Amino acid sequence: MRKDYLCAFISCGYFIPPEPDQNKNYNDLKYRILTLFLSILILLQSEALLAQDSNAAMSQGVLWLFIVFMLIAVSLLIGDNMVRAQAKLGGVDVSRDDDSFLPGMSALFGKSRPDFARDGSFFKLNKGHNIKLEGEASNQIKMVEVNTFAVQPPDFRGIAPIPKMLTAAGEEVEAGQALFFDKSNPDIFYVSPVSGEIAEIRRGAKRAIVEVVILADKDQRYRSLPVLNSQTSSRDDIIAYLKEYGFWPYINQRPFDVVADPSITPRDIFISTFDTAPLSPDMNLVVKGKGNLFQAGIDVLTKLTTGDVHLGLDANGDIPNAAFTNAKGVKKHWFSGKHPAGNVGIQIHHIAPIKPNDTVWTLQVEDVILLGDMVLNQRFNPEQLIAVTGNGAKQTHYLQTKRGANLGDLLKSQGIDENENRIICGDVLSGRQSSGDGFLHAHDNQITIIPEGRDYEMFGWLLPAVDRPTVSRTYPNFLFPNLSYEVDTNTHGEPRAFVKTGEYEALMPADIYPQHLMKAIMIEDYEKMEGLGLLELSEEDVALCEFACTSKQPLQKILREGLDLMRDQM
Repeated sequence: MRKDYLCAFISCGYFIPPEPDQNKNYNDLKYRILTLFLSILILLQSEALLAQDSNAAMSQGVLWLFIVFMLIAVSLLIGDNMVRAQAKLGGVDVSRDDDSFLPGMSALFGKSRPDFARDGSFFKLNKGHNIKLEGEASNQIKMVEVNTFAVQPPDFRGIAPIPKMLTAAGEEVEAGQALFFDKSNPDIFYVSPVSGEIAEIRRGAKRAIVEVVILADKDQRYRSLPVLNSQTSSRDDIIAYLKEYGFWPYINQRPFDVVADPSITPRDIFISTFDTAPLSPDMNLVVKGKGNLFQAGIDVLTKLTTGDVHLGLDANGDIPNAAFTNAKGVKKHWFSGKHPAGNVGIQIHHIAPIKPNDTVWTLQVEDVILLGDMVLNQRFNPEQLIAVTGNGAKQTHYLQTKRGANLGDLLKSQGIDENENRIICGDVLSGRQSSGDGFLHAHDNQITIIPEGRDYEMFGWLLPAVDRPTVSRTYPNFLFPNLSYEVDTNTHGEPRAFVKTGEYEALMPADIYPQHLMKAIMIEDYEKMEGLGLLELSEEDVALCEFACTSKQPLQKILREGLDLMRDQM
């Protein structure tokens, strides 16, 4: 066989389109199919060369047989993707293993879904990156005495900066008693997480209320709530109950990731039961012993949507807690892959993407448990586990507390020097810097403590070190996939020209082009912003892209500016 023919054959085989994968976008698929046809043309051009061969007739027969085979494969590939795309548009769940008449290479030779993940659809996400850090929380749970708590209006996106106060400093309140309401939605009340005395109402710029601080009682008193029967109550009655007794602010609405609008019926409700962010808490531990509360919360949520309640389940490791796998009244979806596979926004994109004029709601596992506790025990009791993590913490464990707890009280035993260490509410990718005088935010379930990075490194990235997490292969870290790193706050660079690198697209397991979207936001091109997928995202969904960004751009900040701009126009 001639060298030219062999090269053309290898070229064609290399560019065979891979399996139709939900993680691949259709533009990429079209590109590869086009490349395939170009390769076939190369083979046809080589036919003249084959004519010089002594076995020309046999070679030509093999060539045409190969071309016919490839054309049939392309037809099947296109047909398979069209069927799957039409199924998704019609609201039908499609999964790699069950709903394709053209099995892919991963289905034939690759790792299949785990045996415990057979109930529901399965998604294997190929893109992403796990950042393994030192300082993971042990499973030890400690009780801690907290003296002060706070409700922080800025935690709830979409409400007015100066809500209407119903209490004043010095007044006594019960847990679950209304503290203030949003002037634009006067039926939605924001309640106290604990009983005690209103110690202070702190204001910020333009007299906006930033914290309502409560000095907690030793013995907690709860506001008694009426009985809510999720089976017999109407949707309107349930909504009125949730708004009046303080739960409604914990329901988030997408697009825009804001407090849900009670006048809109969501298409679906989504709950992710696992988190893949660095050092994230174990949701199996959070729900342990609270399966009845979780199911009670699910029963209420099923009455709030005309669609489905979707549960995102972890297929990466061991079987999840039975509270998740045995949940009733939900559609289950298993996700296998690296971070951000646990983000609810990424799960929505693969299960049922947000289309124009669609509205969906999202909740955390802790929110569903809180709702179930309200229904079963007639009280507002926002207890939760907080994971204390990071290589700057002296002890890493879980703390049993309530929402809005004072960080200084929670971390008293750590003896943290705040000049040398940074306290982050949340994970290192999307969390917010705080201090010992601060409080847990409404949706926080993790505290990360890492050293401040003030030292400059000689020669920087030129040294072939392996002591820092990175997605780049400039460092040999990829040779040690299980290595955990000690990190600090050093960004190893300064903001620079926003250049196209392809880094974001290599990490984003969704049919979205983050870099094009960011530039559309920066020039305030509303049509491109919407067309490029802005309405599907929240800050946490682009946090990994920001971590990998060579240009050191604040992608989360840019995204929030775009969401606010678009929301103001709608």
